[in-house]
Amino acid sequence: MPSKPAPIKKAAKKEPAKKEEEKAPEPAPEPAPVPEPATAEAAPAEDAPAPAPAEGEAPAEGAAPAEAAAAPATEEAAPAAEPEAPADGEAPAEAPAPEEPKAPSPPPPPPKEPTSAPVDLFVEDKNDNSVTIIWSQPENIGPTGLDGYVIEVCKEGTQDWKAVNEDLQKACRYVIKNQTTGDRLLIRVVAVNEGGRSPPVALPDPVLVKEVADRPKVRLPRFLRQRYVAQVGEKINLTIPFTGKPKPVVSWTKNGGPLDPKRVNVRSTDRDSILFIRAAERDDSGVYEMCVKVEDFEDKAPLTLQIVELPGPPASVKIVDTWGFNVALEWTPPKDNGNTEITGYTIQKADKKTGDWFTVLEHYHRLNATISDLIMGNTYKFKVFSENKCGISESAAVTKEEAKISKTGIDYKPLEYKEHDFTEAPKFTTSLSDRSTTVGYNTKLLCSVRGFPKPKVEWMKNQMIIGDDPKYRQICVQGICSLEIRKPGNFDGGVYSCRAKNDLGEAIVSCKLDVKQPVHPDAEKK
Repeated sequence: MPSKPAPIKKAAKKEPAKKEEEKAPEPAPEPAPVPEPATAEAAPAEDAPAPAPAEGEAPAEGAAPAEAAAAPATEEAAPAAEPEAPADGEAPAEAPAPEEPKAPSPPPPPPKEPTSAPVDLFVEDKNDNSVTIIWSQPENIGPTGLDGYVIEVCKEGTQDWKAVNEDLQKACRYVIKNQTTGDRLLIRVVAVNEGGRSPPVALPDPVLVKEVADRPKVRLPRFLRQRYVAQVGEKINLTIPFTGKPKPVVSWTKNGGPLDPKRVNVRSTDRDSILFIRAAERDDSGVYEMCVKVEDFEDKAPLTLQIVELPGPPASVKIVDTWGFNVALEWTPPKDNGNTEITGYTIQKADKKTGDWFTVLEHYHRLNATISDLIMGNTYKFKVFSENKCGISESAAVTKEEAKISKTGIDYKPLEYKEHDFTEAPKFTTSLSDRSTTVGYNTKLLCSVRGFPKPKVEWMKNQMIIGDDPKYRQICVQGICSLEIRKPGNFDGGVYSCRAKNDLGEAIVSCKLDVKQPVHPDAEKK
C-alpha cells in the first residue's frame, strides 16, 4: 500500500497560529476568498514531499529529507497567510501581495506647429537702391514661440525667391539694400520657429526700386518772414530747413543775381541750408531768395536782409531868430541815415563862458525847434545829433553863429500888494484840564494860546499870581504854556489859572488840582 502523504496541513496550520498570536495587537484584514486546494498551491514551491509514515510507525527510507523539504515550504507559505487567520480544519491560503500604485505617465508632447502668417506688410520707404518694409507679428504664435523672420524677394515675372537676410530678423522692420534702380520686386515675409516656416505674407503689387518724389517745400522760420535787421560787423548765420525727395537741389540768389562767394557762404544738407556772413557790411543788404528743386517741382522763399549802422550828423543847422530868452533853430536831415530811417534828433546847448554842453531836447522828430529859458546876458552855441534804431550819430552839426541874450529893453517892476493884518486878541486853543496827583510827585499843567502881538502869560493859584516862586517852573514856547509844580504838598491843591493878555484883550482858563496822600502797604494790612 502506498504510504500516507506528509502532514502538510498540520504544519501549515500551526505556523500561522503562532504568527497570529505574535501579531494579535494588529487587527487582521478581512479574509479574501481562497480556493480550497491551498496546499496544492503551496506545495509546488519546493520539490514534492515524500509520503510520511503513519503515527507510531517509523519513517520510511528517504522520509527525513522529505519532511525537511516540506518544512521550508510551509514556512514560505506561512508569511503569505499572516494577514488572515485560517478557518478551523482548513489549510491557510496564500493571499496575493498588494501592488504599489504607479505614477501616471506624462502626456505626449504636443506636435510642433509653425505660426500663422505675419500680417500688415507694407512699404515704409524706398529710394534708388533700397526698400524699407514693416509688418506685424502673426496673430497665432502657439506654444512653440517665434524665432524670427525670413524676408524673400524675387524679380517680377520670375519665381526665383531668394532670402535677403542671412540671420533671422527679430524686429518687424527691414531695409532691403543693394537693389538695382528700376527693378520691380515681389516681396514676402515668412515667420520661422521650431515647427517650421509659416505661410508667407506678400505685398499685393510689385515694388519699383526708385526714390519717391516728394514736392519740395522751404520751411522759412517765422522771424525771417519779415525784414531781418543786423548791424555792421555782426556775424550772420541763418538756417532755413526744407523738405523734399529725392534730395532737392538748393540754389541762392541776391537781388535776382548770383551770390558773391567772397562775402557770402552757403552750406546745404539733406534737410536745411545755411547762409553765413562772417562780418556784415552795408553792401550785404538786399533780398535773398532760396530755391529748392526736385525734378520738375520747385519752391522759392525770399528773405530781406538789412544791415544798418549809426547815422551821420544833420547836413546843416542854423539859428533863425533870437528874441527875449528864446532862440529858434532849423536843420536838415543827414545825408547818411545808416541804411534805416531816422527816428529823432538830440539838441544840445553850450554857454560861451563855461563851454559845457547840456541836452535840452531828446528824441525830437521835427526839423526845427525853439530853445527857451536861456539866461540873460549869456552867449550860446547849439549842436544837433541824428538818431536811428542803432543809436545817436557819433558827430553832430554845430551852429556857425552864436546867439546872445541881451539885457536891453527890460525893466523890472515889482507888483504892489496889501499886507495882511495878523493882529489878534489872545485865545486859548487848548484849555487846562483838572488833575489829580500824589504828595511828593512832580505835576505839570499844560495849555496853548495864540495871539498877535505876542500875549503876556501869567499863572495864578486861587486867583493869586504865582510870580517867581521857586516851587513853580513856568515855560511858554511857541504858544505852548506849562506850569510844573515841584513835589507838591498837602497845601498845593486848589484852582490854578492861566491868563494871556495883549493890547487887544485877554483870555483866561482854569483847572482844579487835587493832591492826595500816598497809600502805604503796611497801613492797608493793619
